[in-house]
Amino acid sequence: MQNSDHTKRIVQSGNEATADNRRDFIKKTLAGSALLTFGGILPGFTPKSYARILGANEKVKVGMMGVNSRGLALASNYALQPNCEVVSISDVDSRAAEKCIATVNDIQKSKPANTPDFRKALENKDMDALVIAAPDHWHAPAAILASKAGKHVYLEKPCSHNPAEGEMLVAVAKKYKNVIQMGNQRRSWPNVAAAIKEVHSGAIGRPYFVKGWYTNNRASIGIGKEVAVPSWLDFELWQGPAPRRPYKDNIVHYNWHWLWNWGTGEALNNGTHMLDLMRWGLQVDFPTRVTSAGGRYRYKDDWEAPDTQVINLEFDNNTAMTWEGRSCNGRTIEGSSVGVIFYGDTGSLQIGEGNTYKVYDLENKLVKEVKNDFVIDPRNKMNPSQGLDALHIQNFFEGIKNGATLNAEIVGGHKSTLLAQLGNIAIRTGETLHIDPSNGHIKNSKEAAKLWKREYEKGWEPTV
Repeated sequence: MQNSDHTKRIVQSGNEATADNRRDFIKKTLAGSALLTFGGILPGFTPKSYARILGANEKVKVGMMGVNSRGLALASNYALQPNCEVVSISDVDSRAAEKCIATVNDIQKSKPANTPDFRKALENKDMDALVIAAPDHWHAPAAILASKAGKHVYLEKPCSHNPAEGEMLVAVAKKYKNVIQMGNQRRSWPNVAAAIKEVHSGAIGRPYFVKGWYTNNRASIGIGKEVAVPSWLDFELWQGPAPRRPYKDNIVHYNWHWLWNWGTGEALNNGTHMLDLMRWGLQVDFPTRVTSAGGRYRYKDDWEAPDTQVINLEFDNNTAMTWEGRSCNGRTIEGSSVGVIFYGDTGSLQIGEGNTYKVYDLENKLVKEVKNDFVIDPRNKMNPSQGLDALHIQNFFEGIKNGATLNAEIVGGHKSTLLAQLGNIAIRTGETLHIDPSNGHIKNSKEAAKLWKREYEKGWEPTV
C-alpha cells in the first residue's frame, strides 16, 4: 500500500504525534488508500466521487454518543477526517465528556458542544449524523431515535442487544431511508476485502467450512458491592432502556459487557467481527441449525456470560462455520489472537488479526501471502486500527453524500450480529436451535423465543 512506511510511523507514535501530523497522516492515508479502491476492492469509491467528498465546504457534522474508551478513539478519528466536524459530545460520565471535548478541540481546532443527553443533541438541525459507541443495550434504541430525528447513524458493533432490535433497525432504515453503517470495520480494510474476493473467485475451490476465533487474558471482575452512584455519572440515563438494577462498583465502564442486562458477552463483543467475515466469505445469510457449548470457567465472580464458548452454525448450501471465544486464556490459534480460516476443496485461506491473509494448498504449502500494511493491536479495546478504520468512516460519508453502497449496511449488519445472538441463545437455553433459513427465526422453542427480545424499563421502549 502507498504510504505504508509513513502509516507505520504515525500509528506507532500514538499520542506523541501532533494534531497537525495526525491530520496530515489521515489525508495522505486516504489518498493512498483511494488509489486501491478504484480497482473495485471497496464498493462505493470512484475517482470522481472521492474528489467530491473532499470538498472544503462539504463537511459532515457528527455528534458522538459514548466517549469513554472506544468512543474517544472514534471521536478522535472522526475529528481527523478533513471532511468532517465533530459538533457534539454526549456522555453520562462528565469526566469522559470533558476529556473527549479537549481531545477533539485539539485536533480540529473547534470545540464541540457538551450535550450529556444525546437526545438533546439530536435536536440540532445542523448535525448530520450520530456516532454511537455507548454500551450494547443502548445501540439499537439510540439508533432508532437518531433515525427518527432525521440523522444518519454510525453504529458500533453489535448493532443490537437482541434479535428483535436488529429487525427493528432494518425496518427503521427502510422507513426513514437514512444511512446506517455498522462498525464492522474490516469490511473496509483493503487486504481483507481482497482475501474475501479470493475466496469468492475460487482461490481455494469451493469453500465449505470456516472457523473463526478470539482470545484474550481478561481478569476477574470480582464480586461487586452496592455503593452510591458517583457524582460524575448519570446512572439513570446510562441504564436507559434496560430494566433497572442497583449500581455496583464493578459495572462501569467495561464489565457490563459480561452482564446480560446490558451486555452481550464475548460472542458479540468480538465474535461479531469474525462471524461477519465468515458469513461474507461463505455468501450465506441465515443458518438452519445452531449449537453452542461453554461457560464461565476461569473465575467465580459476577461475570454471567461465557468466558469460553464455541458456536457452531450450519447452512442450507452445505456449508458450516464455527467460532471459538476464549476471554481468559490468550493462547493464540494459528499464531494469531483473532482470525478466520476458510477451508475449500483445493486449499485454505487465513485472514489474520490485521490487514493480511495467506493462501495454502491441500498439502499445507503456503502459495500466497499478502502482508499487513498497517500496525494492528487486536487486543487494544480502544483503538486497534485507526488508519484502516478511517476507510470505513469515509465509506459512511460516501453513503451520506453520494448514495454510495455501504460496506457494512444495517441489513447485513443485523444478519452477522444475529449469528452471535443465536449462539448465545443456544448456550443459555442448552438447546439445539433449528432455524428458518428464510428469516433467521427460531423454530419450535418457547424457551429460545423468550430470548429473541428483551424487557424494557417502562417508558423507554423503542418503537419503529
